[in-house]
Amino acid sequence: MSLPVPSPDQMPYLTGLNDPQREAVLTSEGPVLVLAGAGTGKTAALTARLAHLIYTRKAWPSEILAVTFTNKAAREMKERVGRLVGDAVEGMPWLGTFHAIGAKMLRRHAELVGLQTNFTILDTDDQLRVMKQLIAAADLDEKRWPARQLAGLIDSWKNKGLTPADIDAGDSEMFANGRGRELYALYQERLRALNACDFGDLLLHMLTILKRDRQVLEQYQERFKYILVDEYQDTNAVQYLWLRLLAQRRKNICCVGDDDQSIYSWRGAQVENILKFEKDFPGAAIIRLEQNYRSTPHILGAASGLIAHNGGRLGKQLWTETDAGEKISVLGVWDGPEEARRVGDEIEAHQRRGGSLDDIAILVRAQHQTREFEDRFISIGMPYRIVGGFRFYERQEIRDALAYLRLVNQPADDLAFERIVNVPKRGLGDKALAKIHMLARMEEIPLALAATRILDTDELTPQARRALGGFIGDVMRWRDMANDLPHAELARQILDESGYTAMWQAEKSSDAAGRLENLTELVRAMEEYETLGAFLEHVSLVMDNDAAAEDTKVTVMTIHAAKGLEFDTTFLVGWEEGIFPSQRSLDEGGNASLEEERRLAYVAITRARRKCVIIHAANRRIYGQWTSSIPSRFVAELPPEHVEAESSLSGGESLWRANWSEHSDPFSNLARGGGRGPGWQRAAAGGQFSTHPQRAAEARASAVSFGNKGRSDMTLGLRVFHQKFGYGIIAEIEGNKLEIDFDTSGRKRVMDSFVTIA
Repeated sequence: MSLPVPSPDQMPYLTGLNDPQREAVLTSEGPVLVLAGAGTGKTAALTARLAHLIYTRKAWPSEILAVTFTNKAAREMKERVGRLVGDAVEGMPWLGTFHAIGAKMLRRHAELVGLQTNFTILDTDDQLRVMKQLIAAADLDEKRWPARQLAGLIDSWKNKGLTPADIDAGDSEMFANGRGRELYALYQERLRALNACDFGDLLLHMLTILKRDRQVLEQYQERFKYILVDEYQDTNAVQYLWLRLLAQRRKNICCVGDDDQSIYSWRGAQVENILKFEKDFPGAAIIRLEQNYRSTPHILGAASGLIAHNGGRLGKQLWTETDAGEKISVLGVWDGPEEARRVGDEIEAHQRRGGSLDDIAILVRAQHQTREFEDRFISIGMPYRIVGGFRFYERQEIRDALAYLRLVNQPADDLAFERIVNVPKRGLGDKALAKIHMLARMEEIPLALAATRILDTDELTPQARRALGGFIGDVMRWRDMANDLPHAELARQILDESGYTAMWQAEKSSDAAGRLENLTELVRAMEEYETLGAFLEHVSLVMDNDAAAEDTKVTVMTIHAAKGLEFDTTFLVGWEEGIFPSQRSLDEGGNASLEEERRLAYVAITRARRKCVIIHAANRRIYGQWTSSIPSRFVAELPPEHVEAESSLSGGESLWRANWSEHSDPFSNLARGGGRGPGWQRAAAGGQFSTHPQRAAEARASAVSFGNKGRSDMTLGLRVFHQKFGYGIIAEIEGNKLEIDFDTSGRKRVMDSFVTIA
């Protein structure tokens, strides 16, 4: 800090920066918005700006507020700045995440919101425990009004900067018939009594203090000569309001972000915050980082052409000096299994050419899509890693479902019994379970048998005996059904009759829908195996795949988890309407959700350095039935000059462009919740997707029977053919379910979409 102020040509941190990056570093005074496109070196510019403020003595390190979204990003920024300015970086107490800085501030002023400085920060489990107590005290049915739903609602209010006093009657109606505001207030009172706060309070309390206490506000406005914010497009309302208050006096705020990569609205992020920066700070300098150092011109051209269809954006055009490289490949395949096979074949070819598996990523829209690839990679011995989540068969809901199936298949499976005897909650407390364990140890018998025997004693309370008796009776009934019912259909009934599916349907947390999708995918996966035992054996082999057995692995992850990462080759799979963009986004969010889905597609494409392959399938299994799909609208929005289309179906590029030729408005009737488009209707009728006779027949049948309506061409006594069970005669019809007397397999219950007329 004792060095004389250097001239620009003496500033080492400017070395290697392009002109816009240098401008972002040297424009130190006044509000600055740095629009940093994907792969344009925004971290280098941001850290160089921090170094510049310290190196030129514009501010002491303790006078700079630098906010990031993750601890990892904060550590990386500190390390980079340290390499540029040395030990001075150690004096930066205000470099960290929103929550870390909020906690530091709040401990200084806790008494202003009724807390002591040594307050406790509650984790999710503690929050839920408090909320369950409040729900019970309010005489509400926790099954109807779950604590997780209340927790999610209160968290969303805190993300918006709303205290209990700010909640109006309309918002209050969102929980317990108008009691949401009351429970929110009681929750906050309970936290104060505990001298505790949750993560949402770390910023909300400080926002409240800054609004109420002018002296505290002026203290921080005077302290922070410069404010820097990373990933500004991901800020929520309370973060935005907090930052705006702190920056109002000096207005030396620099926000770095990309409106085209705002993909976290589901956790409160508001893309509007970055879009209205100039309105909030009139005269702000807008600096665009557009030179990309990651991807080829074709990849950038495709991504830019796609995102240009969004209306809510500030606009920029990425470019690069690298060679043109390969065009984006758009590959049409018949179905999900072929998609996994083709990806596996491409990766094996990459290996034969001497390439590393670490160079490759498979990016999915939803977690349940990973299952098909995991199964394929296990079968061909391909090492892989799941990033940002558990492997498919390691997820809680899948392990629970498998425990039910294992217990039906093998009653002596004590681990399975322990896992699900009280899941969902059946009123079996720890004392009841301890007594079952004691009897099992004394008589050296399996837990399930001990549970059966204890029912004939007075060891349990009447309530526990009824609950346990019902569970044991269900397991015995399911074992009897296993002899006649296809194992996939058996799994559906177990999940429904046990109440497990209903448990997740009642769950109001953000991941409940994904868990239900995973359960559906599990049942679908079972259809590919001859018996329940064969399927469970396959799962055991998958689970035995040692994550540390190989040095290099293919990366499988969601697009959300991939943000900020890059790979030489990416496979973007499942680009079909209803999967990507997701049907839930289209149905519930309208045009705003469609634009966020398009931003997610932009993020996916720009993860690739050299090669990007987009894959869509003509058919998917949904709820056990084949249903025909059309390619995602995002495929048709890719500029043709950057795309090379290939298809195992007839038609190639013309196929997917034709499917959208009738949609002059990309926000079509599908986005408005109006059902499938014309392309889907053609596909369902057989049309261009008829290269595989059996599956084409199944797809056509599914188009008729989707929604459990049943096929009109199925009649009693009709002779039909099933790929697994062979020829048979229809004996009973119930909706889209058939009882068929097969020539060699006996009577089986199957979906009508899996049979053809013989």
